[in-house]
Formats: sequence, structure tokens, C-alpha cells
Amino acid sequence: MFDEVIAQIRSFFPGRDFIPLHEPKFIGREKEYLSATIDSTFVSSVGKFVDRFEEMLRDYSGAGHAVATVNGTSALHAALLVAGVAAEDEVITQPLTFVATANAISYCRAHPVFLDVDRDTLGLSPAALRDFLEEHTEQSGNVCRNKTTGRRISACVPMHTFGHPCRIEEITELCREHNLFLIEDAAESLGSARSGKQTGTFGALGVYSFNGNKTITCGGGGAIVTDSKALAAHAKHLTTTAKKPHPYLYEHDEIGFNYRMPNLNAALACAQLENLDRFLADKRELAKLYRNFFSTQSAIDFITEPEDTRANYWLNAILLKDRTTRDLFLTKSNEAGIQTRPAWTLLNRLEIYSHCQTDELANAAWLAERIVNIPSSVRL
Repeated sequence: MFDEVIAQIRSFFPGRDFIPLHEPKFIGREKEYLSATIDSTFVSSVGKFVDRFEEMLRDYSGAGHAVATVNGTSALHAALLVAGVAAEDEVITQPLTFVATANAISYCRAHPVFLDVDRDTLGLSPAALRDFLEEHTEQSGNVCRNKTTGRRISACVPMHTFGHPCRIEEITELCREHNLFLIEDAAESLGSARSGKQTGTFGALGVYSFNGNKTITCGGGGAIVTDSKALAAHAKHLTTTAKKPHPYLYEHDEIGFNYRMPNLNAALACAQLENLDRFLADKRELAKLYRNFFSTQSAIDFITEPEDTRANYWLNAILLKDRTTRDLFLTKSNEAGIQTRPAWTLLNRLEIYSHCQTDELANAAWLAERIVNIPSSVRL
């Protein structure tokens, strides 16, 4: 069975001895824009491409404002601070995510709370969130407080796993009812939508990543999107060392961060964003090929976009029947020169986060034993 799968994957990426999990494609004006940046001498965090990229991302996402940062983790950290997350607060998120989600919470000296995901979306489960809020929290004025720890729960950070939108509308409503600031970790889901609305734009703040393995990349980069002019202004101020505007004086009115995206990276980002629709169409075609093939494999399930969503299929994923089968497939495929990987170690199982409160995490544990990501590069 595995030999057939490996052969089929190779047929989708012909002429390659080694097939990476996800490699960038530079088929547009990247070199032209980089040369223009070098010629301008504005290669750091001031330059026309930074502003242009923010405008392009704002228009593409449908958000009112966009703030470019050096990477997705810095964007999430800044978003949490702008949301008012403070030391000793708690922030609800999911354990099936990249460690940056919880790390950004920890940078604020806050505590992650890990709740279960849905099996079909792979993202934070509204049912799990509802159960936790009803059982473990109480409202004190406009503050949601954890009855077990006594801490304020200030925010909720769901993640759209592998580009598949979670049930974000239900999560949005629960956050509204319980006075939680909603920040979408849309690092993996640029171009994905639910009910026709782009992921990253449901919450008060949304965060994207443009790391080297993302659908579009600028080497390292991220962004915050929001409809709030005030939140956007604060995010931009905070990520530009909190420097007060002045032609030559250096005055800073809060502890800020050097998180602004450099113009060099923004030049790449602009060229990449110009081709995003082409990339998405190609990735959805690859997902269709995978879906058709795996429909003939009784022992392997291909993870498809949830109902009423349009996924970017950033990383295609399959489900094996158990961990032993998963590990065997990982070994055979990687030995054959096809890069595959399991899902991340659940964050609550990492020593650094083993003390965090969780629910039963039944779905997350089930998925973590079975998920394998398979090659998902744009093939243009």
C-alpha cells in the first residue's frame, strides 16, 4: 500500500529525486522588486514596499488595516499586547498548533489554556470552548475569570490548522458572550475563507505568517490585520519601538519592539502576493488530485476542507489508522526521498507547557497519533 502511495506522490511531482514538503516558488517580479529596493538604499524597516505590502494585504483580506511585521510570532505577540493581555492572565488556545502560538502568550507572561479541537476542522472546537466556559469560568462585571485559578481570561486564540478554517463564527459568538478578546492565528491560512469571508478577519485582530514554508513567503515576515483604526495604530506604534513621530528626536512612550518588516522582505512579499491567486488555484488542484487518489485507499483518509469553507490547502494531510502505521509511513516515505512529517507534538505534552490547564483533549490526542503532512508545494 505504501509503495503505491509513494509512487502516486512522485507522479504529482515528476522529475524530482527529492520532493520537499513545501518549497517557495518565485515566478513573478521578486528580483525586480529586490533590485529596486537595493537601488533605493531603503533596505530596512522604512520603504515604499512595506507600505505597498500593507495596502495589498489589506485589500486582499478585506480587513480595514494591515501592519507588517518581521514574522508571524512577533505579529501574534504584538496582537496579544494590543488586546490588553497582561501578566498572569490566561489565554485560551488549542494544543494542536505550532509552538509559536503558546510562546507568544508566554512572552506576555500569560498562561495558555489548551482546549480540544474538532476532528474535521482540526481547529479549536466551539463545543469544547463552550463547555469550558460554562463549567470553569464566571463573569465579574466585564471580566471572565477562571474559577479554578482565579485568573482573568483575557483572550482566545484559535488557529486555522494547515489552512482549514475552524468554526470561527461560533467561536466569535462565544467570545462576545464571555468578554474574551478574539485573536485569530491565521498564520497558515492566508487565502482560506469561511462563508466567503477571509480567515483572519473574524476576530478583532488576525495574524498571518510569511515564513519560507508558507503559501507566499518573504523569507521571514508576518502581519496583523484588523478593522479597528485604533488597534492598527497601536500595533504599528508598538512594533516600531513605540517611537513618537518626529523628524529627528527619539522619544518612546511605552516599551516597544523592533518588529517592523524590513523593506527587502516587503519587496518579496509584494511580488509573492501578486501571484497568490495562481498559487491557490494550483494548490487546490493538487488537493483534488490527492483527494481522488486517496478515495481509492481504504486505510488512509485525506483531510478535506470542512463544509462551507474554502481552504488554501497549505499543507495537505492524511490520517493513518494508528501511530504504528503512521510511523511506518513516515519512515518509508522519507527514505524514498519524499519529505513527510507528523503533526506537531501537542503543546500540553511539552515539558514547558505541561503545567497548563486543559480539558480531556480527546480529539487532539487522536489526531496527533494519525496525521501525516504530505508534499504540498505549488507546482507551477
